[in-house]
Amino acid sequence: MARDGRLTSSVRFRITLAAALAVGAVLTVTGVALVAHQRRVLTENLEETLATRAAALARAAAADRLPPVLDRVGDDDGQAQVLDGGGDVLAATPGTAEGPPLAPAPPGDGDPVIRTADILAGDDEDEPEPFRIVSLRAGDAVVHVAAPLDDIAETTALLARSLAVAVPAVTLLLAALVWTLVGRTLRPVEAIRREVDGIGAGRLDRRVPVPPTGDEVSRLARTMNAMLDRIEDGARRQERFVADASHELRTPLARIRSEIEVDLAHPGTADPAATSRSVLDEAVAMQHLVDDLLALARSDAGAVPRRSVPVDLDDLVARQVRRLRAGGRVAVDSRGVEAARVTGDPDQLGRAVANLVDNAVRHARAAVTVSVSTTGDAAVLAVADDGPGIPAERRDEVFERFSRLDGARSAGDGGTGLGLAIVRAVVEGHGGTVVVDPDHAPGARLVVSLPRAAD
Repeated sequence: MARDGRLTSSVRFRITLAAALAVGAVLTVTGVALVAHQRRVLTENLEETLATRAAALARAAAADRLPPVLDRVGDDDGQAQVLDGGGDVLAATPGTAEGPPLAPAPPGDGDPVIRTADILAGDDEDEPEPFRIVSLRAGDAVVHVAAPLDDIAETTALLARSLAVAVPAVTLLLAALVWTLVGRTLRPVEAIRREVDGIGAGRLDRRVPVPPTGDEVSRLARTMNAMLDRIEDGARRQERFVADASHELRTPLARIRSEIEVDLAHPGTADPAATSRSVLDEAVAMQHLVDDLLALARSDAGAVPRRSVPVDLDDLVARQVRRLRAGGRVAVDSRGVEAARVTGDPDQLGRAVANLVDNAVRHARAAVTVSVSTTGDAAVLAVADDGPGIPAERRDEVFERFSRLDGARSAGDGGTGLGLAIVRAVVEGHGGTVVVDPDHAPGARLVVSLPRAAD
């Protein structure tokens, strides 16, 4: 019963049923119309034949050339009568000369009168038979010509019986054809479904088969494979993210544990104040790391709450410049900072600016240059350092999570590799871009472009 339920609810069954019902309905209506049309045409042809014979008899009566016995009309069952003004039979087919008129006389000269009668005078009234009668008045003479309708009824009945067999047969044949064609069309879809059903978290490298037809199913398969590529890439990045986060958290925890164990093992030489300061520094670093991880996780989930208010980008930069100058580690050149306003979340934008300048300070030898300018509909923030620079082939890699370059720009500089990843997430979330300037040397120059706020 379950299999029957699945069958009747399948696309293949519904398409076949819809096609069969539609074609059956069309063929039925067409068949009924064809039978009606054939009956009408045959009847009109019979009436035309009867009218022609009646006109010929009227001309013969007018010329006084009527034979006493008239020939049958059409077949042996056809009847004809010619009567004078008093209703006496002047000429008739055999069997009707002694009988009453075949039909009432027309009211006057003019077009023939056509009627259908079930019983003809002189016939056996126990077996009535419908006749088509044409009556025509020509002067004092009245002409009646009649022919049975049984041939028309038999012909249309034969056609109706033929259609009653042909319509279901054609409908069933079409249903079988549609069933086969739809089955062949959906066979790749079923193969795709089976393959997708077998893809789990541990088998993201599998892909669905792509039929070589180039049709919608083929495009669907390619789209699904592209989606699986993105899912696999996201899963791999998530695995690397978790592994890198675990590593980054393990290192400060190991240092904290080591310092506490040393103090416990040698209480006489322990310096609790120094150990507390060291543990506090490690805890602060871990807090920053956890904050960064949480920010990136929220960004990935699209759950980062973001306000949209006018923000003076130059004010955010000025605040960070003051902080750097207070630190005194490097010289900061901010002469290129101009007024520029963007729309966004001031907290997130402030964090992105802070990460940019911290990254520059971390890699600078002696100086950092910060500038803000406007061009068209964009506000451009550029932060440059005079450090070792970024290799051309790794300019995109610096924005990846936990990314550290070899040599001078490495883990030894104290970064976690999340700062620029957060910058990219914030900037792209505000509709902007962040790139590495390929023409800057020596050192590195990162350029952020954000949409300007409407005036």
